[in-house]
Amino acid sequence: MQLYNIVTVIDRAREKFLRTICRELEIPMTLTVMGRGTATRKQLDFYGLEPTEKAVVMILSDAAKKDALLQSAKERMFIDVPGNGVMMAIPLKSVGGGRTLAFLTNNETTDNGTPELNASYELIMIILNRGYTDDVMDAARAAGAGGGTVLHAKGTGAKLAQKFLGVTLAEEKEIILIAASKEDRSAIMTAVAQNCGVESKAGAISFSLPVSEIVGLRRM
Repeated sequence: MQLYNIVTVIDRAREKFLRTICRELEIPMTLTVMGRGTATRKQLDFYGLEPTEKAVVMILSDAAKKDALLQSAKERMFIDVPGNGVMMAIPLKSVGGGRTLAFLTNNETTDNGTPELNASYELIMIILNRGYTDDVMDAARAAGAGGGTVLHAKGTGAKLAQKFLGVTLAEEKEIILIAASKEDRSAIMTAVAQNCGVESKAGAISFSLPVSEIVGLRRM
């Protein structure tokens, strides 16, 4: 069964509209996390702007409802116009248990194949110590990143992380989400590791997820 986590980054004022569309399509699970844009204070002051507050909405659905959601978001939210948000479909390889699968697919668990994991775009997730977002984004932008979204988090740390990586997870953290082409992904992650990696004060670690479809991304 093809299942997806559809990650959408939009302005907070538009998040309720997206949830309304999800209810109309009877999509069973929608999770929202609040975040902010990654423009520096210097950049904002130059253009006379205020920091942008973002909502990161994670929507779990099957392939049919994923297609319907993307189409509806294009028609009603103009999500495919750069500047109105970014919507990414991340294929799920498995779920835990038959009842979970039945819930996410409204009990329609016909096997239509597995999602394609060879994607042209990827979602880079960077976990770093709080307060070093600008340093990490400077490194990422220099390697081709167009921008990102920051989430606040707190680690539940493991001793192994301290032993092997030299970082403590059980403290205030930030998570940066960056959508990038497959060609740019390696350079961005390498730049972050070299300039803000685990041996630096930022203590950044990163990984990426395949994105099978994406709309609204600014092409740099």
